[in-house]
Amino acid sequence: MKKIRIGCGAGCSFDRLEPAIELVEKGDIDYIVFECLAERTIANNQQQKLKDPSKGYTPMLEPRMRGILKQAKENEVKIVTNMGAANPSAAVDIILKVAKELNITNIKVAMVSGDDLTHNLEKYKSMVMWQSTKTLGELDAEIISANVYLGAEAIKEALDNGADIVITGRVADVALFVGPMMHEFGWTENDLHKIGQATLLGHLLECGGQVTGGYFADPGYKDVENLHILGHPIAEIDETGDFIVTKVKGSGGEVSPRTCKEQLLYEITDPACYITPNAMVDFTNVNFKQVEKDVVLVTGAVSKGVPDTYKVNIGYCDCYIGEGEVSFGGLNSLSRAKLCADIIEKRLEIVKANIDEYRVDYIGYNSLYKTNISDRFAPEEHSEIRLRISGRTKTYEDAMLISQELDYLYTNGPAGSSGVESRVRQVLSIGAMIIPKEDIATDITYWEV
Repeated sequence: MKKIRIGCGAGCSFDRLEPAIELVEKGDIDYIVFECLAERTIANNQQQKLKDPSKGYTPMLEPRMRGILKQAKENEVKIVTNMGAANPSAAVDIILKVAKELNITNIKVAMVSGDDLTHNLEKYKSMVMWQSTKTLGELDAEIISANVYLGAEAIKEALDNGADIVITGRVADVALFVGPMMHEFGWTENDLHKIGQATLLGHLLECGGQVTGGYFADPGYKDVENLHILGHPIAEIDETGDFIVTKVKGSGGEVSPRTCKEQLLYEITDPACYITPNAMVDFTNVNFKQVEKDVVLVTGAVSKGVPDTYKVNIGYCDCYIGEGEVSFGGLNSLSRAKLCADIIEKRLEIVKANIDEYRVDYIGYNSLYKTNISDRFAPEEHSEIRLRISGRTKTYEDAMLISQELDYLYTNGPAGSSGVESRVRQVLSIGAMIIPKEDIATDITYWEV
């Protein structure tokens, strides 16, 4: 019976490199997937591209390619990734450059495009935004990016045509995994059980180390061994749709029903209808069975059909945040921090800062002196307080007024004001809309070296 093994080399843009190298060298895998786009990531990448047309792909693309490309070629491991982000063609340039420098030849690179709607939104101005009452045209903000969550079809087609590396912009996270399975087993969206299982596999693996114990440990309650060398997941699936989740032997972390259950529930609105471009999947009968240490058999997912729409992720400049922090140490630190907060609030009235939302936080008790000194204070006393003040504004100038008031504290605030930090940052927010699939055409371009 035919089986393939898929590893997840990254669950986010800035994930570690070592687990990916470990997978390619020791995982006996056929595919390695790098899933690197969160909702805001592509908007950030689009901003980078606007500043420099040669940028806009995932910043870790080049070190990842340098780390795995040679071994992937030798071990016949195909690479599927959305590290193209807002600029897949520039990402291809990087891959080809690395291949040339490492003297790697006889590889075929495929680029999937068609997801970027940033400059084609006019026809959707009257469309009501998803989970909102506003239309796209009523969005009072500069739109930075608009990208369709594409499905697995183009990835499958690229692999059908012999691609060794498939690079995309925005596609649904699970589609990066479903595409290779559709290619290897010939599954279609009408194979409801198999596509359901393929989607479940993608969902369990898409966040990399989260299913092997990352973002899971809680000492004394959910202990996990060797998180400092956390191994990334591998799924082995056969042509019936049955699959196991495991990791490289000797790597850190844990694969168990409890880690799988937490990941199953991750970012799930309705377990009975998990929607992706290729399937609406019922997870309510999923079962996890530990068959040996760090090996879990997964069964029970089934597709309920195929949606006729795509989700479009829209990134826009929403507001500015002016913020700052200042530390107070020793006895009476909380009182001095509160006096400081009162001073700043009154100062912001004097300078007439227009602030839509304002917040004051008093952080911690031992981040400054650590426990050797902090433990000598009575429990009801705070040996150190980090005051944080932040305000949400429509303009950069109003945010600067908040930031500046923090800077003035050294010589104008309460006793012992120290460690002042202040900043202004722009906030990118995310919206979405749902559009007909028939509006979107994908394209695949190939390069051979």
